[in-house]
Amino acid sequence: MSLESVRAWFAQHAPDIAVEESTMSSATVPLAAEAYGVPPEQIAKTLSLRVGERVVLIVTSGTMRLDNKKAKALLGGKPKMLGVHEVADLTGHEVGGVCPFGLKAPLPIYCDVSLQAFDVVVPAAGSTHSAVRIAPQRMAELVGAEWVDVCEDRSAPAQP
Repeated sequence: MSLESVRAWFAQHAPDIAVEESTMSSATVPLAAEAYGVPPEQIAKTLSLRVGERVVLIVTSGTMRLDNKKAKALLGGKPKMLGVHEVADLTGHEVGGVCPFGLKAPLPIYCDVSLQAFDVVVPAAGSTHSAVRIAPQRMAELVGAEWVDVCEDRSAPAQP
């Protein structure tokens, strides 16, 4: 059902973008990178968060982690990851297929600046076996996302 809502969303808003399906699971960043032939940092993962009574989505580079201090300052409260059932109920997408497209109901969407390092990123497309290839700027424009700096690359050595 979720894959169909994403296909319908693209048919209406960006018919030039094709949803790709893989026989391999793309439910995690490493699996998605392998399935779609891109480095893990080029996967655009979507974090589903609750801040008080609000639910928001943050799309970030696959190798980035949420910086809780930055996110709390931006969102006005401590963000908490949604549970598996909450994710599906609120977004209409299963965990591993969550994306900012074809949502069950409108949600605030933020794109982390880490995505701007790439000409094309690969976010999921509503299922654990689907994705799209899209320019980060176009993705943000299509979903009405605000650009923010709320993540950090924990794989990089710490700065002195």
